Amino acid sequence: MASILPATLTGSDSDRVLKSMDANRYATKKTIAQGMLDIALLTANASQLKYILQVGEKHEFYTLMLVLISISIILQVTMGVLNLTLSLLHDCRLHLPQYHRSANAINYIVTGVAFLVAMINLLISAFDPKVLKYVIE
Repeated sequence: MASILPATLTGSDSDRVLKSMDANRYATKKTIAQGMLDIALLTANASQLKYILQVGEKHEFYTLMLVLISISIILQVTMGVLNLTLSLLHDCRLHLPQYHRSANAINYIVTGVAFLVAMINLLISAFDPKVLKYVIE
């Protein structure tokens, strides 16, 4: 198995490096980064919705884009509520075994919704005329 430690570390030095790695700190940074990405995607969808509403019926795929962007925003808000529910469940009762199943179910649902949001946003970008212009040229 490959090591991620620097080549100059030996014996007790490597033990010190591994002990200094804090899993909670990593998880916290990962959660913050994911939240920032979620906010960026929500902001991008709001901007796209504003653009579609300003252009109106003149847009070639007005109805489709309006529906896709709206679904994406609704799913993102739903995902945020589920994440909040999961974090409250984690903070309050996850140490009890009877709550593990519901926490796993919420986690799987959030993962599925995140996949759906990604696929919907892929479709949104596929029908965006600004993107199509660059693909055709």
